[in-house]
Amino acid sequence: QVQLVESGGGLVQPGGSLRLSCAASGRNFEDYVMAWYRQVPGKQREFVARITRGGHTIYTHSVKGRFTISRDNAQNTVYLQMNSLQPEDTAVYYCNGFPPISSWGQGPQVTVSS
Repeated sequence: QVQLVESGGGLVQPGGSLRLSCAASGRNFEDYVMAWYRQVPGKQREFVARITRGGHTIYTHSVKGRFTISRDNAQNTVYLQMNSLQPEDTAVYYCNGFPPISSWGQGPQVTVSS
């Protein structure tokens, strides 16, 4: 089974930037479509962005033009660069496959507040 460890996150002012990383262990990482999700208390986890082995990306509408998902298959790592952050981006962020390939970790908290 693939294990995923997210890092990054923190507190940032509106308009700021953060970069999340997700390190994967296990075999055949490059074969999986990888994705970022986020969740706020009391709401369902929602899809944010995904990326195929070849680098094709899809984003949820609310983050288009602000977030960039990328991957380094040699390093078994997926990234989420988040720019122009807004308070509504505040959430716990998770990486996983699309569909999920591993149990959900704790995920880094991203808080956007002045």
